[in-house]
Amino acid sequence: MDFGVTDFNVRLRTIRLRELIVAILIALILTIALSIIFPVMDKSDNLVMMLLLFFILLFFIWALKGTHGLSDDFSKLFKKDNSEEILYIFLINILFAFIVLAFFSSLDLIYTSLYPGTVPMLDFSPEYVDPFTFFLEVISSIIFAPILEELLFRGVLFNRLKIRIGVIAAMIISSAIFAIGHEFGGISSAFLFGMCMCIVYLKTDNILMTISIHFINNLVAVILESFNLDAFLFQMPFVPITLMISIISGLLIALYIYKNLKLLRA
Repeated sequence: MDFGVTDFNVRLRTIRLRELIVAILIALILTIALSIIFPVMDKSDNLVMMLLLFFILLFFIWALKGTHGLSDDFSKLFKKDNSEEILYIFLINILFAFIVLAFFSSLDLIYTSLYPGTVPMLDFSPEYVDPFTFFLEVISSIIFAPILEELLFRGVLFNRLKIRIGVIAAMIISSAIFAIGHEFGGISSAFLFGMCMCIVYLKTDNILMTISIHFINNLVAVILESFNLDAFLFQMPFVPITLMISIISGLLIALYIYKNLKLLRA
């Protein structure tokens, strides 16, 4: 990284992959060391993960200290064009994320109607989660994940890859690596989400744009899961509507990526 650069977004682009890898390794070592010193931490995977994410966040705070421009980037979020794009990208991506569950729910409905009395493949009954674990999951999903994943995958990985292999290849590779970290059913939606985030970041040069979309996406996902709303969305009479909306959203995502890549390459 170049500490001689004082602009926030430019400094972010100077962080090298090897510097990030070293920071992650140090964070991992510190997390393991604290887990050994305080064995109680081993009882909670979420707590260990939170500590790891905290150390990585400290690296970014240190790497970006002394920069300016973040307040201007924040104010740009509320400009009409930007706020509309944030909401649009959030909507089409979170609706498309339902497609896997909606598809299997549809198969469940068909199968159970043909063979009454069979056990459905999907179980939407709520599971008990103790308050502390739930709190850690909420903080990790809503606060740490949007900030760190955008800084990691768009701010560093995408920026460094596009210098070496070009924008399109960098988008595909960084989005694929981003998607691998998600559950099997969400890999396809995470990949397309990553592609959209790369485009938004390219268009605005404002990492707060992608963090905002990611934050809203995860917030709504946590709310839906916490209140067990999937029990309604993926059962009759809603599941056919959910599936259709997910398919339409997928088409809108593909159109958004195609149109914007065409503009960016022009």
